[in-house]
Amino acid sequence: MTHDLPLGRHVDYPREYDASLLFPIARSMGRDHIGVDSGALPFIGVDRWNAYELSWLDSRGKPRVGTATITVPATSPNLVESKSLKLYLNSFNAARFASDAEVRARLVEDLSRVAGAPVDVVFGLPPIDEAAPDNAVLDCIDALDVEIDDYGPPNADHLSADASHVVTETLTSSLLKSNCPVTGQPDWARIVIDYHGPKLDRAGLLRYLVSFRDHAEFHEQCVERVFVDLIARTGAQRLSVEARYTRRGGLDINPWRATPGIVRPAPGRDERQ
Repeated sequence: MTHDLPLGRHVDYPREYDASLLFPIARSMGRDHIGVDSGALPFIGVDRWNAYELSWLDSRGKPRVGTATITVPATSPNLVESKSLKLYLNSFNAARFASDAEVRARLVEDLSRVAGAPVDVVFGLPPIDEAAPDNAVLDCIDALDVEIDDYGPPNADHLSADASHVVTETLTSSLLKSNCPVTGQPDWARIVIDYHGPKLDRAGLLRYLVSFRDHAEFHEQCVERVFVDLIARTGAQRLSVEARYTRRGGLDINPWRATPGIVRPAPGRDERQ
């Protein structure tokens, strides 16, 4: 299927607005691999995209520039392929619009159609979390003194938890790396795991996250895999997993998945983004 994606081949720079550039990818493709039924999701969540390169022409032909935050629900049947989104946004560069509101309405309409569910678009970006990841509420596991020699495929056997010790913790790591399944380019992220349940073995968690290092999978699929593996291997009663991937092509992707009932974390950005 991936040979049909625009991501891995030369695509001419768009010279006019073109909604057909958007390329949907069925979420079921990735979920089938981890045993998730798209009709009965074990999680709630969204994919938040930050778009840094957005421009269009006003009704008199004068360029306008902006940024946008795009939120796609995890319940949508499709995710949007990232290069196709970049090309689509670039297609606005030479198009005239009567107002900023018209631009936003066009983005909402086109993205919702491709995702198969209502997509939210607002102009502007979330603030940078100046305290993250050194916030006292977060516990970074990157400094653990561990030996690691497993870089893929993702190995859930590293995960374990102490059922005799139930805790509420928020752990973070900036060592998550995976690869684009088409081009092989690296995808870098900081991941935040907020959970209540048997105490995680932190060394094992770090080894597990590093085992994504040579793995090829889309951002959204990686986060869902982490969520499913943590639930299965630790018996977490409450779990939230958010990954903030660094920017590529003027876009960064921030998938979030959680057990039902958890409030979505406030949107923010890392310095690496």
